[in-house]
This record gives sequence, structure tokens and C-alpha cells, in this order.
Amino acid sequence: MSAPLHERLRLLAHSLERQFLGKDEIIRLLMIAVVAGEHCVLLGPPGTAKSALIRTLAELMQAQYFEYLLTRFTEPNEIFGPVDIGAFREGVYRRNTSGMLPEAEIVFLDEVFKSNSAILNALLTLLNERKFSSGGQVIRCPLLSVFAASNEVPGDETLTAIFDRFLLRVQSDNLDAYHFSELLQRGIQQEIRHMAGEPLRPLVAARELAELGRGFGARMNFGDAFLSAYKGLVFQIRAEGISLSDRRVVKMLKLFAASAYLDGRQTTDASDFFVLKHIWNNQDQAAILEGIVQPVLEAFFREHPDRRRVGALGVGVEALAAEIDRIRQILTGGAALGDVQLFSQLKALGEIKQALAGINDARARELEARVSQLLEASFRSGRFAQI
Repeated sequence: MSAPLHERLRLLAHSLERQFLGKDEIIRLLMIAVVAGEHCVLLGPPGTAKSALIRTLAELMQAQYFEYLLTRFTEPNEIFGPVDIGAFREGVYRRNTSGMLPEAEIVFLDEVFKSNSAILNALLTLLNERKFSSGGQVIRCPLLSVFAASNEVPGDETLTAIFDRFLLRVQSDNLDAYHFSELLQRGIQQEIRHMAGEPLRPLVAARELAELGRGFGARMNFGDAFLSAYKGLVFQIRAEGISLSDRRVVKMLKLFAASAYLDGRQTTDASDFFVLKHIWNNQDQAAILEGIVQPVLEAFFREHPDRRRVGALGVGVEALAAEIDRIRQILTGGAALGDVQLFSQLKALGEIKQALAGINDARARELEARVSQLLEASFRSGRFAQI
């Protein structure tokens, strides 16, 4: 662990990207949350690698990890620890927090919005202040970040306070069709590693991130041009009816500084505004935020073509080429295709074309042309043998 911390964090992110296909942007947001000491909620259907991603992140960080699936029947002692019986016999009420959430550095709470008010009330203080009260004693918690998961955005007004504590809101969906073959290959590799019980080699220590957090104020310096651009984006977002409190506006600055740190930059720039796409209050607002933020990002990357775009495609160009060939063979084969099968293949071609459009590469342009030819021929004729 002799390399600078920001370089090892970048290696950690690359390690996660190799294991979890198509999750580059999510991984970047998780890394920003950890560096900034903020919290993040992942929304999406089951089976989209939410818990596996956080568990692997904690392992690569050598972090004390706590994970739990919450329900409305979950009791506080399942999360914060059981009552210390020995102390109780002596007339002292306190919890035994060993191995429980108050002693964890990285936490994953599945279905957090289904928990009851007793747990939610205790979580609010812990998330905000890193403190937990136990029998009149206030415990300082080593918490870096809490990551939560849910199938849906909470609609109950009583959950607004807890939802607001998760500064970043990330959608985690199933992968597009063109990722399928690579998904299976990487999945097999992970299953083999789990069955063999092979641990991952840690790349950073959680205590290093705690030390970074204590001195992070030195990185909270922003140029006038950056703050002016940020002000304009905030006013646009609010003008669209998206609630963005002053508290969250200020806290977002930590995320921008964390993004710059991960790139090894001393100052923030317009590329860091991509996190604003993930501050929605309901999923319908995601498209609005995309429309506001994306033009700013596109202008920046046109001026800086050498900079890596966050959320770049998690599969290689040649893998896409192989998928195009596979679809072409299906379309040109002798077997008759049903309507559903045909629609599925054409949908996959559309997804591939969209993915290629985001790659600045001559090979990608060549493949885009091939996909366009396949789509044109498919729409022009029902006889695929002529393609």
C-alpha cells in the first residue's frame, strides 16, 4: 500500500469494474460517497448485484462491514446489538454493539424503507452525526458510509427524513442484452472464487479514508467559475420543480471535491457535475436532470477529449462486434423467427448502436455502420437471408 491513496482508490474502482459488468457509473458514485463520507441509496429490482457490489467494496477496503435485510418486524437489537445482560444485572442499561451497526465502517441495509419507526429514528442520528445513544452513553461510531437498497422510492411522507439523508440516489437495473455473454463469463469467475473461498486482496484500509475525511476540509476550495456554473444548474433544477434544499446544495460540494480527488485533481471542474444526475426525489425526475446536466458534460468533454467519461461502456468494442455477429447469424439463419424473437434481436441491435455511439473510436464507427445496415435491411425486408 505504498502508492498514494487516490491511486489505490482508482485501482479499487477498476477491480470492481472488472468484476461487475456495466456498473462503472454506479461504482464511481459509490467511491465518491465513501471519500466524501456521505450515504447512497440504490434502487432497482432484486438480482442486480447491489449487495454483492457493496460487500466486495467493503472487502477491498478492509472495512468492518454490517449487512441486514430490514422488515417492519425487525427489532432494534438485530441492528444495534442486544442488551448487555451482565451490565443490566448491575442496574446499567446498554447494548452490546460488538459486530453490529454502531461499530461498522461500511453498512448495507436492504429494504431500508420497510423498517419501523424505532429503527428509523435511531438511524437518523447515526447517519447524520455518527453517534449512537446506548443507556445514556453516547458512542462515537466509525461509520464511513451507509448504502441502502430498495425496490422503489418511498412514497410515505414519514420516510422523507430518512430518504433525505441519502444524498445520492442510484438506479441499478438489469444489464442490456449485449452484455449477456460477458455477464455469464464474469459471473462464473465470481462463483468459482466464492466456492474456493478465495479472499480478495485489500487495496486500501478504511482507517485511511477516515483520516482523509478528517482533513477533507482542505479540499473544499472552489473557483468562482465553478461556483457560478453550479449556481446556474441549481436554479435550473429548482425551476423544473425538483426540490433541492439548501442543506443538500452545500453537501453536494463534498461530492464534487471527492470526484476531483479520485481523479487526482486539486480542483473541481465541470466533469464533476455528473453527480447532479443522481439527486432526484423520484425516478421520473432522472430524465429531467439528465436533460439539464448532460449538455454541460458534453461541452466539457468536447473541449477535453482525453478525459475519461464517467459511466463509459463496461464492455469492450470487440465484445460488441462478437454480439453483432451473433445477432446477424440469427437473423440470416434458416430457422423462422417468431415476432417476439425478432423484436428481441432488433432491440439488442438498437442497444448496441446506442452503446457504440458513446465510444470515441474508429472501430466503433465501423461497427455502428454495420448495425445500421442490419437494421435497415431488417426493416426493409422480412427475408433475412439477403442481409
